[in-house]
Amino acid sequence: MENNLEDIAEKAVEYALTLGCQYCDVRAENSKKQGFLIENSEVEYSSTKNEQGLGIRVLNEGTWGFFSISNPLSLDDVKQGIKDAVKTAQNYSSNKKHKSKIGNNNPVNQKIDFPVKIIPTMDKLIEIGYDCDKIILQDKRIIKSHVSMGYNIVSKFFTNSEGSKISQNFTDVIANLAATAYENGITQTVNIVEGGRGGIEKLSSEREITETSKFISNKASQLIDAKPANNEKATVIMNPDFVALLTHEILGHPSEADRVLGKEMAWAGGAWWSGKLNKKIGSDILNVFDDPTMEGTLGWYQYDDEGNKASRTNLVEDGILTNHMQSRETAEIFHTKPNANMRATSYRYMPLIRMACTCIDKGDWKPEEMISDVKHGYLISNMKIPSIDMKRYNWSISCQFAQKIENGQITDLLRDVIVLGTAPDFFRSIDACGNDFTVRPITNCGKGDPMQSMVMGNGGPSIRASATVRSV
Repeated sequence: MENNLEDIAEKAVEYALTLGCQYCDVRAENSKKQGFLIENSEVEYSSTKNEQGLGIRVLNEGTWGFFSISNPLSLDDVKQGIKDAVKTAQNYSSNKKHKSKIGNNNPVNQKIDFPVKIIPTMDKLIEIGYDCDKIILQDKRIIKSHVSMGYNIVSKFFTNSEGSKISQNFTDVIANLAATAYENGITQTVNIVEGGRGGIEKLSSEREITETSKFISNKASQLIDAKPANNEKATVIMNPDFVALLTHEILGHPSEADRVLGKEMAWAGGAWWSGKLNKKIGSDILNVFDDPTMEGTLGWYQYDDEGNKASRTNLVEDGILTNHMQSRETAEIFHTKPNANMRATSYRYMPLIRMACTCIDKGDWKPEEMISDVKHGYLISNMKIPSIDMKRYNWSISCQFAQKIENGQITDLLRDVIVLGTAPDFFRSIDACGNDFTVRPITNCGKGDPMQSMVMGNGGPSIRASATVRSV
């Protein structure tokens, strides 16, 4: 990042304080994003986007104000925006019943460079993309290959009126692969997202993307011959990829303290366990955590966008709800400490309480032992589309494929399967957690108004529980 941008950020904090603010923080960011899409062996598009700017947040008379600007050249470019943010906060303060408060944070001065083993380039990614496309199209039933890849190089500098100066520099590499098969009037698509915080190694040495290409191609073709599922309540074993989306929707979002307080009900929803801190909400073996320090995931960082130090937060322990994800402001309301979950998509937006890497913790069951123990049930594999009510209480999530389990053996392949349940009944029914803990990349989580799309990690092991299964 250009030193000039950091210098303007520090001066912006000083200037805001001269206007009488209680608190000010500034995020200076520089990002370079490149990507492309290959469909059926042709590059449909490639794109490059470079951005840099400042996001300036002020707390004045118990009310937040915000101003963002792209490519400022000097403090003079931001002075009027800061004045307007301070004045706006002051104007709204007179009608605000509950003033915003934040606890004290110790100042931090640190620079973190997240490791990149193989630096991404468009030429190398396109080479990998063509290899994946070729593999996907090898099956005669495949009518469409979709290979989208890209990387984002980000430099973030945070400074505030408490004296913190934090730099974090990282690279994200992401691939979205899909294979669509068609025959006899039946169409089936299987897709997988891979990648993480790092370089091309996230698609090669750590996760072989060509093997993923073979898998989705073969599975999409096999699903043409698959059967629909019966409508019944049964024992289900969910694989880690499906569990990642379940955790995201039914455990992660309700853990955001602003949803618990009802502040997101107008556009993003609430929390099914609001008011149930320190109460039983699941089985004894259900343990849930959020951890921004999980290396290599899309939710890996050392400090959030309020300058809070990242650490693991246990949200559910032995089935008991023990914590929420907190900002500095909500932590004051709940009489606890903030836990580094305030993040914004870019400098253009105010930070919100967001998941980092929210997961169900592993157990000690081998997946094959979980299956062999089931007389009649279903193996549910790979996330697809969620449908959730406003409080995340009633839910249905479709999977990319499922398989019957009969007398401890996997039998028929099933297509177009949806799993349904209610949050408390489902989580109370969990009776086994696997030792196959996995974190999956989530690239399109939306929240806020205006909407902010965020990347993060979610995951867990295979889990066994009871739910309703049916085909569309």
